[in-house]
Amino acid sequence: MLPELMPTETRVSEVAQIIQLALAPVFLLAGIGAFLNACVGRLARIVERARAIEQQLLGSRGSEHDRHLGEIRILDRRMALVSRAIWLSVLSAVLTCAVVVLLFAGSLLEAEFGTTIALLFIASMISLGFAFAVFLVETRVASRAVRIRTEVLEHRADEQP
Repeated sequence: MLPELMPTETRVSEVAQIIQLALAPVFLLAGIGAFLNACVGRLARIVERARAIEQQLLGSRGSEHDRHLGEIRILDRRMALVSRAIWLSVLSAVLTCAVVVLLFAGSLLEAEFGTTIALLFIASMISLGFAFAVFLVETRVASRAVRIRTEVLEHRADEQP
């Protein structure tokens, strides 16, 4: 048997209510997208730097080689951290999409997905929180890695190289 169809005005108003409920998660998706953009840009700069250092590493010897090797190890750790932050952010976005889908599906199918929606949203927030935490760790690693060598700081313009 086909379910009884409601008047058009009621169905439109129900859809409008669902859209209003879905707006907050959709804005969250926009924020996650902006965060992902920042992470991907950061990852691209790290990769570019690693490629440049890799070339210098192959042609270096002694203490210069050791310095390049240390920097490339730090860059490798940073790449792993940013990649993890990206993965957690994407997971959060997928869970948020599932929340929006279930909001609509629950209403259209007249099913009770309230608990599932709440759990998915909680999981999304936990994932996003961990993504932010990992990103914070990466920025701390990056800021600690930037050290200007003593010989550069003590170099005077009037001295011979």
